[in-house]
Amino acid sequence: MSIDLLQAHYGFTRTPFGRDLAPGMLHKNAGHGEAVARISWCIAEKALGVITGEVGSGKTVAVRAATTALDASRHSVIYLGNPAVGARGIYATIVTALGGVPRFHKAALIPQAADALAAEEAEKGKRVVVCVDEAHLLSADQLEELRLLTNADMDSHAAFACLLIGQPTLRRRIKLGTFAALDQRIRLRYAMPSMSDVETAGYIAHHLALAGRSDTMFSDDAVALIHQVARGLPRAVNNLAVQALVAAYATNKSIVDEASARAAVTEITAD
Repeated sequence: MSIDLLQAHYGFTRTPFGRDLAPGMLHKNAGHGEAVARISWCIAEKALGVITGEVGSGKTVAVRAATTALDASRHSVIYLGNPAVGARGIYATIVTALGGVPRFHKAALIPQAADALAAEEAEKGKRVVVCVDEAHLLSADQLEELRLLTNADMDSHAAFACLLIGQPTLRRRIKLGTFAALDQRIRLRYAMPSMSDVETAGYIAHHLALAGRSDTMFSDDAVALIHQVARGLPRAVNNLAVQALVAAYATNKSIVDEASARAAVTEITAD
């Protein structure tokens, strides 16, 4: 179905439940707000932090909100979204992001990355924030390389803030004895909670208002079903809400009722 048809039917000014939202437009539930506050503290302290949560819980959104709010003249944010680059790729990403050309041999690349991090602070007065997404996919070697990077001036100084963002398996992996040295360096641990039923209702209403509809468009029963099936996870709520709107449109309804929500559930959960 054409998005234009859906927007015209409901009178939306933009596509609802989309991902392309400015940080100021994000829905601020309790878990999101606490995550942003803790991430901001971690950055201010140049600490190592671990942010975990289920798929679609809003981890990356919270990190984006916290880093976008930083003063760009005083911070350099490096985002690594694909850990598949290997251990060398982490160093190369840092060097490239800070304006250098990565050296070919890893033995030369490691000190180059360390020097680039130190120079960013000493010469430019900027705090580096390294954000590693999908960090549950990091290999043991990559986790160890990141730990070694946090060593500076005989462990008396932190050269940058580092955020590891991943699924709950990341938290459990780090607790293994083989990662004891890394585990001891972590100063922030936060697990993103799911939204409550009240927060889910507010989340849906917020996104509809952004699309130009501040009136009631989802019945209480529809919202309750969406919350239950999505388990309060924002991304799953988005998907179900959009499919419920499509189902309501298909039956020429102006309100998304429980039947429309149930049709959305069937559509998404069908094999």
